[in-house]
Amino acid sequence: MTALICGSLAFDNIMVFPGRFREHILPDRIHMLNVAFMVPEMRREFGGCAGNIAYNLHAIGGAALPMGTVGDDFAPYRERLRSLGVDDRFIRPVEGRFTAQAYITTDLDDNQITAFHPGAMECAHDNPVPTDAGVSIGIVAPDGRDGMLQHAEQFAAADIPFVFDPGQGLPMFDGDELRRFIELASWVTVNDYEAGLLQQKTGLAPAEIAERVHALVVTRGSEGSNIWVDDRRLDIPPVTAATVTDPTGCGDAYRAGLLYGLMHEADWQTTGRLASLLGALKIASPGTQNHVLSHELVAGAFRTAFDRELGI
Repeated sequence: MTALICGSLAFDNIMVFPGRFREHILPDRIHMLNVAFMVPEMRREFGGCAGNIAYNLHAIGGAALPMGTVGDDFAPYRERLRSLGVDDRFIRPVEGRFTAQAYITTDLDDNQITAFHPGAMECAHDNPVPTDAGVSIGIVAPDGRDGMLQHAEQFAAADIPFVFDPGQGLPMFDGDELRRFIELASWVTVNDYEAGLLQQKTGLAPAEIAERVHALVVTRGSEGSNIWVDDRRLDIPPVTAATVTDPTGCGDAYRAGLLYGLMHEADWQTTGRLASLLGALKIASPGTQNHVLSHELVAGAFRTAFDRELGI
């Protein structure tokens, strides 16, 4: 099976401010804020939901097709994907645009100030879901608003089952639009905060959402995850990470495990545990695509974590 991963591809510019924002912001002058932070430490990472999910899925042996729109500056990212053996044929360049960029500054208290430029991601709707590429499963991850709406409709029209993963894009949609996504999707996955927002906007409790799809998956960080399926809730245990270095991208790693399990028609206990394990392996490394994975490594870690064989 082959997974088409619709979502953003971005450069993450990560900076560390060796101080505390609160010491440089005057509360009584917040209405006329004008501050600058010296950031001697900076790194540029390859990111974006489609890129991150594809990185993890490909590394553990899944057939991944990332799909997104990128700018004139995407060449280093494309070169890297090709060096890894990731198929990039559905990554479409948009002339005169930058690739999506995130500028993230973190202080010593782990507070963050982020600026995000969507760039070419806003043209995602110009990159339709292919119907002749042998795609057997898909995912609609955070991307341009119109692109997410259209890709969901296109997956459904092509009779391709897909995961709806609104992520940080969830606030862009109203209740009717989110209910439509749920109607079209085969599976829905959100984190615990997004689950609350999804319920608020749609008026649907988790069990009610689960009735409309094959399964609802809710991740809960260090507390594991819940999978609502067949009128019951499965509680998936967390995996203790070797070290907690950087949580950025853990959700995308989890979704790669989810896709891998679905592609191999694994039971939900196995699929959930695999997804949880990938999140724990990712959190031990900085950035979203610097952790080393292989099917053999993951199978061994799965055996150690759960005292059972992965089997897929």
